[in-house]
Order: sequence, then structure tokens, then C-alpha cells
Amino acid sequence: MLAAMRGEHEAFAALVHAYEQPVYHFASRTLRHGEEAADVTQETFVKAYRGLRIFRPELRFSTWLFSIAYHACCDRMGKRRRLSGDEPPDRQDPGPGPEELALRRDLQGRMQAAIARLPERYRAVVTLFYLNDRSYEEVAAILGVPLGTVKTHLHRAKERLRVMLASEESA
Repeated sequence: MLAAMRGEHEAFAALVHAYEQPVYHFASRTLRHGEEAADVTQETFVKAYRGLRIFRPELRFSTWLFSIAYHACCDRMGKRRRLSGDEPPDRQDPGPGPEELALRRDLQGRMQAAIARLPERYRAVVTLFYLNDRSYEEVAAILGVPLGTVKTHLHRAKERLRVMLASEESA
């Protein structure tokens, strides 16, 4: 990161290479739309490059980068709402695969679909904490919310997921 801040383009290219897929996966799970996720990923790295001069080296680069990505996703969802005059269109992941898939793959598919149905504030916390392996503190910094809010949202998200998955099994 320090080399990138000094203007070494190869260093920034290495950061893009290291973080491009994690940022894309985060944006994809948050927005539930691949093309928009690709746009947000590109936008995130452009903003990061332009913001190198204001980056504080005592912070973790990944936290700063995911914060940029999160805000870009929020901007994108806000534009969707304004254009539709309502909530964004429902773009949930498809349900589980064919019956011959293993039980583990089936559960994974049901879990991803359940996460996609969570409200955005819970989905973002679950995605960052569980799927992107970020700490509570990093999630709080990325989302710009207090640490207690992160813990509360994780707890409520887990409860909602438990209820959603249990209702699917009983149906």
C-alpha cells in the first residue's frame, strides 16, 4: 500500500489483483446483480486509486477498500429505488439445484437464497463477517456503524436465517 501511495502503479495493480474477487463477491451478494457488481467493483478501485493521498497508513487497506465498496453499493441501491419509485427489483439467487445434488450443496444453496432475502443492513453484516472473514471491528468501520450495532445485526440476521431455513424444511 505504501508503494502505491508513492505512485508505483505496479503496487496498486497488485492490490487490485489481490482484492478484485473479494470486492466483486461482496458487491454481488449485496446488490444481487452481477453486472452492477462488476460496475461497483471497478468504481471501488477507481475511487481507491484517486483517494490514495488521503489513505491513513495506520488503517487496514482492506477495511478502507470494503468501506468504499459498501458505500458504492448503497449509492447503486439508492439509484434503483429512485428509478423504480419503490424498493429495488427482487433479484434473489435461484433456489437449490437438482435433487441429485449432495445435501451439503443443497444447504449451501438454501443458505445463500436466505441471505439474499435478508434486509440490506443484515445482509451486508453477514456477508462481511461470515463470507469475507472480517472482524466485528472491521465490519463496523466498513459500514460506519457502532460495534454494538454490528453484533445486534448479526444476532438478528442469524435468528431470521434460522426461521427461514426451518420454515423451508417444514414445508
